[in-house]
Amino acid sequence: MEKITLSKFSKEELVEYIVSQGEKKFRAEQIHSWIWAKNAKSFDDMTDVKKEFRQFLNENCQILDCKIKTRQISSDGTIKYLIEFKDGLCAETVLMRFDNRSNLSMCVSCQVGCKMGCKFCATGKNGFKRNLEANEIVSQILLAQMDTNLKITNVVFMGQGEPLDNFENIKKAIELINKNLQISIRRMTLSTSGIVPKIYELAKNDLIPTLAISLHAPNHTIREKIMPIEKRYNIEELKKALKEFNKVTKDRITIEYILIGGLNDTKECALELIEFLKDIKCNINLIPYNPVDDDNGFKKPIKKDMLKFKYLLEASGKKVTIRLERGADIDAACGQLAGKQA
Repeated sequence: MEKITLSKFSKEELVEYIVSQGEKKFRAEQIHSWIWAKNAKSFDDMTDVKKEFRQFLNENCQILDCKIKTRQISSDGTIKYLIEFKDGLCAETVLMRFDNRSNLSMCVSCQVGCKMGCKFCATGKNGFKRNLEANEIVSQILLAQMDTNLKITNVVFMGQGEPLDNFENIKKAIELINKNLQISIRRMTLSTSGIVPKIYELAKNDLIPTLAISLHAPNHTIREKIMPIEKRYNIEELKKALKEFNKVTKDRITIEYILIGGLNDTKECALELIEFLKDIKCNINLIPYNPVDDDNGFKKPIKKDMLKFKYLLEASGKKVTIRLERGADIDAACGQLAGKQA
């Protein structure tokens, strides 16, 4: 008999299940707290739950249906986990710690592999396997908290896969993270390569995370070379969706822009990007290109070109940051997650 995975349940569903086993409602609240707030690794850790019921739980239930297969720690403190799911497939997730901040950010995956095929990203190189279920997305956070006994404060849907290509599971995962882990929707960011219809749909959702757009080019010609999605939803369609998102949500969007040396980091590209973004309410996050295994001909930008690009954008009135690189020495930086088994 397959064991029941309790982390799949909302609090209301957990109460219903525990009461159906002849226990009081408070017992479900105890178990919920152990799973979501106290980082219990097993039912035996739940010391205020009577021994007989812990035995029942051990025989019939499990907290999670996935496990940490490997973990790597970067010289900067970043931890990359390879998570193995119930069918043996794996995905990577990254815990980022910053010395001068109390925030702990978790970069979670939403798919095993990816369909998008962006040329600068390692994730899609091995093809697409499947969507992750909502509890498998949330389990990445629970496993990291169990492993470190630390409280995750921020969640970014920027790991392996395209979140808006797994929209229903992402919506449910956001709800579980918000209600069960008590992480504010304002501390969640969802990054998309630009599935236009889903951007319109996200704007109407009850819980709307910060929207980050993987733009990476100022025009159709360059974007088409590096992002196949441009053939399906071109940059002008994407702009219309972003303006509508601004209008409906009143929220500022984050524009993600990977700087690839000699390709999209020129003065001309900066000026074109300024024109494209002038009527979009946004911040801009510049990301130095991180090399992946294969030789795609891309190279990291020269520092002076990167700073000049940033200066030009700032002069247009936009808030611009250069993303602090985390975990590059363990292939945990932006674009490097490939789900390696070894």
